[in-house]
Amino acid sequence: MIEKVSAAVKFLKEKGFDSPEVGIILGTGLGALADEIQIEHEFVYSNIPHFPIATVEFHKGRLLYGVLEGKKVVAMQGRFHYYEGHNMGQVVFPVRVMQHLGIKKLIVSNAGGCMNLDWKKGELMLIEDHINLQPENPLRGREASAFGQIFTDMSNPYDEEMNKKLLSIAAESGIKLNKGVYVSVEGPSLETKAEYRFLRMIGADVVGMSTVPEVIAANQMNLPVSAISVLTDECDPDNLSPVNIEDIISTAKAAEKNLVLLISHLIRDM
Repeated sequence: MIEKVSAAVKFLKEKGFDSPEVGIILGTGLGALADEIQIEHEFVYSNIPHFPIATVEFHKGRLLYGVLEGKKVVAMQGRFHYYEGHNMGQVVFPVRVMQHLGIKKLIVSNAGGCMNLDWKKGELMLIEDHINLQPENPLRGREASAFGQIFTDMSNPYDEEMNKKLLSIAAESGIKLNKGVYVSVEGPSLETKAEYRFLRMIGADVVGMSTVPEVIAANQMNLPVSAISVLTDECDPDNLSPVNIEDIISTAKAAEKNLVLLISHLIRDM
C-alpha cells in the first residue's frame, strides 16, 4: 500500500499538486464548496495511479487542487464507501495520499440521518465523537503499519481547536451548529425502526455510512481532523416515512451554503 500511495503522490506532485495545506472531503450532495476553490489542477480519480473509482452516481469523483481563502487546498469531490465493494485500505487511500502530499489539517463533510428528535433535517451537526460499526478497520493488516502505530489512540479523534473555531464561526454567522455523536454503519440499505432505536440507545445522534474510516486513518498519521454532518432526513422510528434518495440530495444541497461558509471561514482563520 505504501508503494501505491507513493506512486499516486509522485504523479500528483508532477502535475502541480504542490504542498497543499488543507485537505477536504466533500460528502453526498455537498459539492458546492468546489465552486469556491480557485482550481489550478483537477483529475478524475480514474486518471490517478491506484485511486479507487467512485461508483455512486451522485459522487463526482474528482480530486481538485487550488486556493481557498488564501490557502492551498486539495479536495475530494466524492468519496469512497465500504458498501461500494472497496476494502478499507481503498476507502482511506486518498487520506493517506493527501497527508503524504503535505496537508496539515483535514476537514470532512457527510450527509447523515438525524436520530436526535430535538433537531431537524437541513441543520448541521459538528461531530464531537463517533461510534464505529463498520465491519472492517482501516488499520487492520500488516500494510497499515507503514502509516503509523496501528494501535492508534482514539480518545479524542476530532481536533478541539478546529471544532471550537467552527462553533465560534457558526455563532457569529447565525448558523445553528448542533454537537453530537455520529455512528458509521456499513450500508447501503437504510435502517429499520428497531435499528434506529438501537443506534439512538447506544448514544448516537446521527447515522451515516462514511467518515469514521477516514478519521481513523487521519488519527493514525497524527493529522488533525474536523467533521460536519448535514442532517438530510429525520429518523424518528415512531413516525418513519420511506426515504427518497432524491430528497436527501436536495436537502443536502439546500444546506450547502451554511456548510460552505463554515468551512471557508475555518480555512481563512487557520
